[in-house]
Amino acid sequence: MALSMMVGAQPAVKVVALCGSLRKSSTNRGLIRAATEIAKDSIDGLEIEYVDISPLPMLNTDLEVDGTYPPAVEAFRRKILEAESVLFASPEYNYSVTAPLKNALDWASRPPNVWGNKAAAIVSSSGSLGGARSQYHLRQIGVFLDLHFINKPEFFLNAYQPPPKFDSHGDLIDDKVREKLKAVLLALHAFSLRLRGTSIVN
Repeated sequence: MALSMMVGAQPAVKVVALCGSLRKSSTNRGLIRAATEIAKDSIDGLEIEYVDISPLPMLNTDLEVDGTYPPAVEAFRRKILEAESVLFASPEYNYSVTAPLKNALDWASRPPNVWGNKAAAIVSSSGSLGGARSQYHLRQIGVFLDLHFINKPEFFLNAYQPPPKFDSHGDLIDDKVREKLKAVLLALHAFSLRLRGTSIVN
């Protein structure tokens, strides 16, 4: 029997979206907002939920008591566990991922690791190389976490190169960039279905 199924006949792919920047008008947060809109408006079977990582305390195993974690950590881990896939918006700080994002990765990797066997994609808005070095560090971390990143298309955006890509609130205003973001989401959707054991039939 073929493994292929129509998207409408199966549950939607549920994606949690995490932003490595805590700044209110972060352009990386703007990418997540745009991704959420794109999924809702034009990609059947893909649901994206933004999960805020700012409430997480800094990792400290003294906070683990009898196999339980602080309430904010428990809630975060549950969101990751219940999702099928992950979308990371990862700015580049000092050639690497941000401290808040690394902290979130570490908390959710504590036993039992809740990242395992999930599809994932990365988008970045930053200066210079557009966050490329942070993405490669994140992919390296993902090996141990057992995350399965899509390889193509890659999404690196120099947020400061004209013409403007975002408005003053960090919202994406560039249609060409929006199309590139949509291509990432379509690839994540298709790869998630492959890991599920199904595929899209046109």
